[in-house]
Amino acid sequence: MIAPAGSVDRIAAALHANGLVLRGGFNFAPVDAPPTGSSGAPAAALLLVGQAGAAPWPHFLRWREQQPQAITNPLDTWSHEVIGAVAETFGARAVSPSDKPYLPFQQWAMRAEGLKPSPLGILMHPHYGLWHAYRGALLFDDELPVQAAESGPHLCDSCVEKPCLKSCPVEAYSAQGFAYQSCLAHVRGANGEPCRSGGCLDRNACPYGTAYRYPPEVQGFHMASFAAVDLIETQP
Repeated sequence: MIAPAGSVDRIAAALHANGLVLRGGFNFAPVDAPPTGSSGAPAAALLLVGQAGAAPWPHFLRWREQQPQAITNPLDTWSHEVIGAVAETFGARAVSPSDKPYLPFQQWAMRAEGLKPSPLGILMHPHYGLWHAYRGALLFDDELPVQAAESGPHLCDSCVEKPCLKSCPVEAYSAQGFAYQSCLAHVRGANGEPCRSGGCLDRNACPYGTAYRYPPEVQGFHMASFAAVDLIETQP
């Protein structure tokens, strides 16, 4: 069975009320071995939920003010609550990138939106650049009137200078991948304050999607979470 087209629009509107957006979707094929939907049977369709720029931030901050200060992973918790409420309303199962065992969110995103990875591993979006994220997905028992997007030109292919690989003081990103420990040590160290307060220098060097760049307080929040430090006074 295929759900009516208007249901997708209503879901988008419900997410938009919290600064979130639908990031595409598709119907599973039998060979996909999809995760289960709300009924416990293999899901028939998926809608990705995410953000473009920092639109969810004010909604998250208002929610955070009402929560205990010691709450663990507050952004994940907020995302679970918001997306879970939408899932309950529309008869879907909500899943998150942080759920274990991990689900193939990056593969789903590439399929749904036709995106490809940047040299930093973040998917390059033709409008948002690197300033977007996936917060969850909705799994449905019935097919939806959606289809996977075709891949378009990859912005990174036409970027000759690759400033995203030249701005990190410890060259954390390279053709060999992400040097996690080097990055972490630098961010936590005496010379890591620019990264702690303003975010990843390589990511900020990318020339695409700058209108959607996260404000410094948002980047500082994410960096503090990554490095397990409490250094940004403006973070919730």
